[in-house]
Amino acid sequence: MAAFNFKSYFLNYYKDFIVACIILSFTWVLLYRLISPPITIQMLTRSILDKGELRYDYMSIGKISPYLQVCAMASEDQNLPFHSGLDLGAIRKAVEVNKKGKKVFGASTITQQVAKNVFLFPQRSYIRKGLEFYFTLLIETFYPKEKILELYLNVAEMGTLIFGAEAAARTYYNKPASKLSLQESASIISILPNPRKFNAKNPSGYIAGRQSEIKSLYFSLDGTHYLRELYVKSESSLYDFRKYK
Repeated sequence: MAAFNFKSYFLNYYKDFIVACIILSFTWVLLYRLISPPITIQMLTRSILDKGELRYDYMSIGKISPYLQVCAMASEDQNLPFHSGLDLGAIRKAVEVNKKGKKVFGASTITQQVAKNVFLFPQRSYIRKGLEFYFTLLIETFYPKEKILELYLNVAEMGTLIFGAEAAARTYYNKPASKLSLQESASIISILPNPRKFNAKNPSGYIAGRQSEIKSLYFSLDGTHYLRELYVKSESSLYDFRKYK
């Protein structure tokens, strides 16, 4: 019996493998536009490593407080309505800041975070970063902006074994995500840099400062009126936000 020749097999079938992966990824992305993700790799990993019950309850964007929606954009990605997945201006600013100090600042858009949180694994690597860029392009191609924000607010980690706005609202404030106030919304979004370390109801001085900053940004973006930007197909805002940069 002839020995198996892996190199020959790879050369003969690698193109088929690449095509199959592309078809699978397109199907996966399109499927999650129609149905909510039952679970993500990050949720599965956390549920295995952490003690307790996983809390995750997917809600449509209409059942999530508009305060929370705007606070998320104000804090994480003010240019979500206008960029195509990558915020080049934020990237340039992050590079400049990182050159001046020791602390490293990122520039991931909400779309990139959706790609990472929904379709990929949490570990840092060049392979994952490349896949993140690929899925970001697919998401921006096939999803409207309001769907991207909806996914982000449903799968973002908001505490230990707490994923998404509904689980966070029920855990921290004993109410549905649709009923969150501006203060409560700012409190939840303020812990996103490290939701396993910080607590929305018992904020440290750092988190209290972030809450205040997020509320200020909320008003600078014209409050819930900023949500109209998600539905405007243009390359610039309806408003002039240059003074808030």
